[in-house]
Amino acid sequence: MVTEGIEDMQISCVANGNENLEGPFICQIKKMGANSSSISELPENEYLQKLSGSEPISENDPFWNQLLSFSFTTPTNSADLKLLEEATISVCKSLVEKNPRTGNLGSLIKVFLSRTKELKISAECQNHLFIWQAHNALFIICCLLKVFISRMSEEELQLHFTYEEKAGPSSYGTECEDLIEELLCCLIQLIVEIPLLYPCQHTDSNWWKWLCSWYRGRYSGGVTSALGYAVRDITYSISLEAVTTLIVFLSCQLFHKEILRESIIHRYLMHGRCLPYTSRLVKTLLYNFIRQERSPPPGTHVFQQQTDGGGLLYGIASGVATGLWTVFTLGGVGSKASAQLEQCSPLASQSLLLLLVLANLTDAPDIPNPYRQAIMSFKNTQDNTAFSSSNPHAFQINFNSLYTALCEQQKSDQATLLLYMLLHQNSNMRTYVLARTDIENLVLPILEILYHVEERNSHHVYMALIILLILTEDDGFNRSIHEVILKNITWYAERVLTEISLGSLLILVVIRTIQYNMTRTRDKYLHTNCLAALANMSAQFRSLHQYAAQRIISLFSLLSKKHNKVLEQATQSLRGSLGSNDSPLPDYHFWEMSDCLHFSETKLRHAQDLNVIEEVIRMMLEIINSCLTNSLHHNPNLVYALLYKRDLFEQFRTHPSFQDIMQNIDLVISFFSSRLEQAGAELSVERVLEIIKQGAVALPKDRLRKFPELKFKYVEEEQPEEFFIPYVWSLVYNSAVALYWNPRDIQLFTMDSG
Repeated sequence: MVTEGIEDMQISCVANGNENLEGPFICQIKKMGANSSSISELPENEYLQKLSGSEPISENDPFWNQLLSFSFTTPTNSADLKLLEEATISVCKSLVEKNPRTGNLGSLIKVFLSRTKELKISAECQNHLFIWQAHNALFIICCLLKVFISRMSEEELQLHFTYEEKAGPSSYGTECEDLIEELLCCLIQLIVEIPLLYPCQHTDSNWWKWLCSWYRGRYSGGVTSALGYAVRDITYSISLEAVTTLIVFLSCQLFHKEILRESIIHRYLMHGRCLPYTSRLVKTLLYNFIRQERSPPPGTHVFQQQTDGGGLLYGIASGVATGLWTVFTLGGVGSKASAQLEQCSPLASQSLLLLLVLANLTDAPDIPNPYRQAIMSFKNTQDNTAFSSSNPHAFQINFNSLYTALCEQQKSDQATLLLYMLLHQNSNMRTYVLARTDIENLVLPILEILYHVEERNSHHVYMALIILLILTEDDGFNRSIHEVILKNITWYAERVLTEISLGSLLILVVIRTIQYNMTRTRDKYLHTNCLAALANMSAQFRSLHQYAAQRIISLFSLLSKKHNKVLEQATQSLRGSLGSNDSPLPDYHFWEMSDCLHFSETKLRHAQDLNVIEEVIRMMLEIINSCLTNSLHHNPNLVYALLYKRDLFEQFRTHPSFQDIMQNIDLVISFFSSRLEQAGAELSVERVLEIIKQGAVALPKDRLRKFPELKFKYVEEEQPEEFFIPYVWSLVYNSAVALYWNPRDIQLFTMDSG
């Protein structure tokens, strides 16, 4: 076999003391005269110095074969990446300074583009060197772009891409080409067209048969599976590198306080050559998330890095099996990953981040964001209806697989945000989710996020809560959750729940979130959305668990105490402003007046606090009333809890803000209290519940006043990008695989610099 570019390489394979290929062996292809290299030695590396030097390098120069034939254990975490960036900053600064005269960045990009022309064929034919050098070129480009983008405007960056060689031959011709668009389009093509190869996908190829035969002629044992995973490593790695480079291209947003509404990179992605790939890119990123392909564990590598002797490891096999995959994996040769890290999928994680970034780009002046359009309109593979001609970016995807992945991945902010986007923006997906008979698989992870509110960031909690609000807009969902019976909810620690309906558990968790918010964060919008979800469900409350019923009334008790405390503070403030403790106080209507300009700031705050707490109490009374009016006979435990704490409601009977809604609650309390008095004293719990069930049938429904149905619908605020874009980029900053940005350079959001 003859492979381009390795005529001057020397191949040696050593069995490492073991003739069986199933054991470890070393296969290295060393470049003649290569010197050793590590992160600390990179600034002095002769090839990097030449790249960043004063001499232009043609894309046809043999130098590129030398530069791109490297392999070393590259950083896999932020700390190591910080070391890499610090070690190579002098090289990057030199290139920034000299590239306008040399055009070496453009030459490197052209070399990469030439390597990728036949990359798909190379992957299918196992042309390792071809793929390996393309990967290495892209890795260098990504590292350089990250520094360039963090240090200059898009206009300045564009100048670095538009250098045109003044003399000398060029395979690209002398015309000035738009390398940014060329590179962006190439990256998208890499993502959507390069397959992730497995042994079963290529074992029939002549090349594969020849390679296995060649090794078997020298060593005993089977090689198909091991070599197959080595090949998969390199295609996985270059796909991941392409996704990462696209994220880096878009990272200019990190260095602006304001939301970018006009961007050169955005324009390329929404127009021209990139636009036709929109649906395929979104679909591929979604499938990467669905499949959750794990990083190939170190044990699947056939070729092990040699630890003795100097020199960079060069060559086909070492590139596949040693340094290549360690660019982004969790371990690999020379390091040992933790068990947790070994289980995750860098490609799935990075693909999801890119998808979120693309979906939240602002609309162009002349076109809506096509990536958001694609997310809004894709359909199930089982949906045979025709696509709308108004949306050219629609596609089909397996909803069952997507639903399963969403259920399994809700521990991450990114997956929760994706679920929110799909439920809010894609009516096909929302309809599918609401029709699932195993909805508990999706709802339980969301409830667990809310339950562990102390351990989650506020945005993650908010997204989880909005998802519940969207789901509770559907009456079918509100009915079905009370029919799903759960056993032994181990993560709910306040009380042993051996058996409870999904609906009752949802109520418990939302109430717990409200109580946490009252004592800690005091976020009015969190309160509002929690109560809106409860209100949406209230008319369909069915067979509430006794603990859920107790917690509803306990929350009202807490609100009542809070109300009394705030009222006392407001009263004291008002007395102070009137100048006498004997002065008569205005009635409740006074606190509803908006004309409080004569108040001091403290008094005004007390008045506002009182109005807020009264709004919350009003909502709680409406939720209780909705349940009593629509499903009293289904909820004896709620009536029991209401009667047990009947004294709580006395103070609100004459309150002008609550008189109307209190009529029904007061009627129910009076009706059932009378029946219990007639039954005698010292009744058992079972007997009380029996009387309540009998009374629920006897209570004339026409005696209960009808109120408008409690229904709340989630609507995004105006300019939602002001919230979502910083949120998405904070996720990229904190979660992206093998990407590091100096926190001092970040302008989009605030953070601890330590």
